Amino acid sequence: MKRFLVIIEQGKDNFSAYAPDLPGCVATGATYDDTLATMYEAIEFHLEAMIEDGEEIPSSPFSMTAYLAVPEPALRKAA
Repeated sequence: MKRFLVIIEQGKDNFSAYAPDLPGCVATGATYDDTLATMYEAIEFHLEAMIEDGEEIPSSPFSMTAYLAVPEPALRKAA
């Protein structure tokens, strides 16, 4: 079993997802859960295509994620 980082972004009318460790592997959906399920299928298909094309599947993920807490800038008062 392999684990891949999946980035999910909310758009105006839908969600989109991609896996940084699998370039070109993307999915969209109407909801977060729908997008996650579609992305799971996209990763399965992507890995199968990589095997068929003789490409090596990453042995371990090389992408990482982190959240940074940054204070909001103070609002300037109009002069």
